Parts: sequence; structure tokens; C-alpha cells
Amino acid sequence: MVSVLLTELAGVSREVSATSSRLAKVAALASALRPASDREIPVIVAYLSGELPQRQIGVGWATLRSAPAPAPAASLAVLDVDEAFTRIGAVSGKGSTAERKRLVDALFALATADEQFFLVRLLSGELRQGALDGVMTDAVARAAGLPGASVRRAVMLSGSLAVTARAALGGGEAALAAFGLRVGRPLKPMLASSEASIEEALARAGAVGSGGGSGGGSGDSAAGAEVAVEWKLDGIRVQAHLADGTGLPQRTVRLFTRSLDDITERLPEVVTALAALPARDAVFDGELIALRPDGRPYAFQDTASRAASEVDGHGAGTVPLSVFLFDVLHLDGADLIDEPDVVRHAALTAVVPAAMVMPRLVTGSVAAATAFFEEAVRLGHEGVVVKSLSTPYAAGRRGSWWIKVKPRHTLDLVVLAVEWGHGRRQGWLSNLHLGARDPATGGLVMLGKTFKGLTDELLTWQTSRFLELEEHRDDWTVYVRPEQVVEIAFDGVQRSPRYPGGVALRFARVLRYRDDKTADEADTIDAVRALAAPAD
Repeated sequence: MVSVLLTELAGVSREVSATSSRLAKVAALASALRPASDREIPVIVAYLSGELPQRQIGVGWATLRSAPAPAPAASLAVLDVDEAFTRIGAVSGKGSTAERKRLVDALFALATADEQFFLVRLLSGELRQGALDGVMTDAVARAAGLPGASVRRAVMLSGSLAVTARAALGGGEAALAAFGLRVGRPLKPMLASSEASIEEALARAGAVGSGGGSGGGSGDSAAGAEVAVEWKLDGIRVQAHLADGTGLPQRTVRLFTRSLDDITERLPEVVTALAALPARDAVFDGELIALRPDGRPYAFQDTASRAASEVDGHGAGTVPLSVFLFDVLHLDGADLIDEPDVVRHAALTAVVPAAMVMPRLVTGSVAAATAFFEEAVRLGHEGVVVKSLSTPYAAGRRGSWWIKVKPRHTLDLVVLAVEWGHGRRQGWLSNLHLGARDPATGGLVMLGKTFKGLTDELLTWQTSRFLELEEHRDDWTVYVRPEQVVEIAFDGVQRSPRYPGGVALRFARVLRYRDDKTADEADTIDAVRALAAPAD
């Protein structure tokens, strides 16, 4: 079989980027998959989804800033590129930075200008072309001539679109039917969409009618079908697999993150807690979070650092993580993913003690749900998730079945500098450096950066605006007079030694520019620090 060349993927990527039609994207992606060999399929799926099979290979913009002259003709095969990435990712030790740069340059010297452009976007994470999992899943189904529902279910059960694609194109429906829920093999987690308010979330989930639902108590005149409202914690999503352990000294517990990474060895106290549950085998979905003695959460990075660090024994001397389970996908030999939420939750509470079950309210009342939401926020949690009681577990998908609601925080900050964009944003000033006022010094303190929430219209405007305010620049950044105020939405504030103010914004995104405010009216660093959870 003739090898698939990188130039073919670069061409498909251009075609996908150039259209907003989902059908056209699916058709282009399917055309790239049909001629691929069994070894090439997973690589092509990853590349055209903007990912690397190796996940991370240690190559950033510093390595990509300069590249050798492009090759005059296309010759690079997809598998050659994949092998080169594997070699680059394996480099470590003294001199590794220089060696990675040498290997990257050697690869780029074999690539045409079009291929170099594709590789830069792929390695920098800027290959945003609309080939998300849903589109790629449909493309796999089309290329294999199979029903989309069969492919989606196989992706859910295998936990891997690349593995599913290889099975679909190589073995058809029979190969997909071989995928089943298997304890010990993680599934893609079900995801939540967002709404700005409790009323909107309940309306979308079918719990209230179009007439509103602002009345009091469970007797709201507009109340409809009931939904579940659960706390949303600012923790680590975890999928816990418990195997029977027959013939073993003790049962086996495996813990997987949202990205399906195995973190079992890092969390002995969590393993111990789950191993004590009265179930032979099970697959649970839940959240891990570090809590203070009063039940309020530590800062998110305390939870994250605890889950990222390996410890001995039972986690003694570290921040312990509490377990909150909210779903069960398999229990004692029975698969439950196709059962409605209300059935799964009943099975969950039958084997999990109340202290380990996510707090939950079943209601059709906006007032009751709002009170539950406000209590969760008062206790320091992110918000709530509104869930349909009739929905099966739709792994890896977002929809109106699970809807998260979080309070929106905003700050008016000053733009200190702007970085030039890459990939699709080439030629535009994109990434904003954000600063808050420091009343003690009269200066500005940097809080972080964001390029989120920027439309093409805003990118065009801000490029013109900040070039007018330019004071000086380097290769990648334009430093500006600190005059422009921007309203930033964010999910929270965390401690950060990276920035001089000691704090940084989580999930910051641009809402609008505030031409009605001067820099002297921007929010202060003291106001930002007051939002951060204390360190102890």
C-alpha cells in the first residue's frame, strides 16, 4: 500500500479550515482516512484532530521560532513524521533542548512550506480547524460506511477515537460490536454544557416552562418535570474502576482522570476508601477535592498538586483528597450506562455511603434549585450541575442532559502588552497581558494572559488599537501604553508564583473593551487577592 504523505493531510487541513459546513468537513476528513493503512489511521485521526499520539514531546514556540528553508517537493510520509516525533519526545538529560531543536530542524528541512505551516500549527496546539471529536467521529463513520451511532458508542466504550477508527475501517460493524464496557479500561466521561443562570438551565432541561419559574418554594407555578441539581466542585474528575480481586490479596482499584490518565499510584488514601465499598466490581464517576477541616475547599492548585504527586503509604504528610461520587456505570456485573440517571443514582446510593455521594437535590422548582446553588457557592464550591433524570450516560458528549451553572466573576483590567497570534491568528495581535492597579505603588501588577473570547472582529479592532498604543516590541510581543481597559470574565483566582502579584486568574476570557473607563478606574490587585483562597 502506498504511504499517506504529510502533504495530503496539510491539504485536508486547509480544506477543513476553509469551510464552516459540518458536512464538508466530514467529507474532507473521511477522504483522508479511506486510503490509510491500519498503522496510519490512528496517526491521521490524531493529527487532523490537532493532537499528537505521543501527547507531549517537549517542543514549544522557542523551538519553532526559526526553521530551515522548506523542501522543494513533498516526500514526508505520515508514519515518518510520527517516528520523528517519538524520537524527539524521547530526548532527555543534559543538552536535551539543543538536541530536540536539532531533530525538529532535521524534520522541517524535509517539509515543504505548506507542510511546515501544518507542523507548526500541530506542534503549537494552534490547529483549530473545527475537526473536533464529534466531527471526526462522523468522518470515521462515513469513511467506514457505518452508522454514526455505532461508532460513537464504540468510542465511548473504548475510550479512544483512534482505536475505534482503526477497528471501524479494518473490521467494520463486527469489530465495533466487540467493544464493551470493561472494568479497568476507562471510558470517555460524560460532559456538561453551560448556562448563565439556574432558570435557564432548568428550562433547557425541561424542568420549567417558558412562563418562567420565579415563584417561591416547590410550588412554583411554572414548575415542570423534576431534575437533579448537584454541587459542582473545583476538583479533579476521576473515574474509579473496582475489580473483584478474586485470587488476589485484595481487590484492584484503578483511578483515571478526565483525559484517561492513570493516577492510581499517586492516591493511596483514595484507593483505600474505594476498596472498602461493598461492591464486587464497579465503575464510578466522581470528583476528588482537598477540603479544610470546616469542609470548605482548599485552592484548586492544592488539589491539583496533590493529584500530580506520588506519595508513600497512605498519603501521610500531604493534603488528603476527599471522594465525592455522582454516577455509577457498572455495578456487580451489570452495565448501567444505558439506564436513566434516576436508576443509576439509586444504584450508586445503595453501595456508597452518604458522605461519599455528591450532594444532590431533586426538584422542579427554580427557587429551590437557586437556594441549593447559592448554598454550594457560599461553601466555596464552583456552582451546580443540573441533570435530566431520564438520560443515559452519554460518554464524551455535551448536551442538554447535564448543564453546569457557575457564578460569573468579572474584573476591569488594563492591557499591558499583546503577543502576535499564530496559526489562524497570524498577523493579528492576540494574547493579552493583563494588569491590575496597585494602590500602594500607583503602578500595575500583571495577573496573567488570555486570548480567549476574541472574535475576528475584536482581533481586528485590538490589533489596530494596540499598534496605536505601542511603546516598544520584541520578536513576539508589542508593549503598549497602559491605557486600554478590558472587562475579563474568569472562574476563580489562584495563587501563582509565576506573576508578581502572587495570583492568577483561572479560565480568563474577554467580555468587552471598556472605553468608558480609564486605567485609574481599573480594579486593584487587593480586590483580586481577596478572591483567592488562603494558603492554609
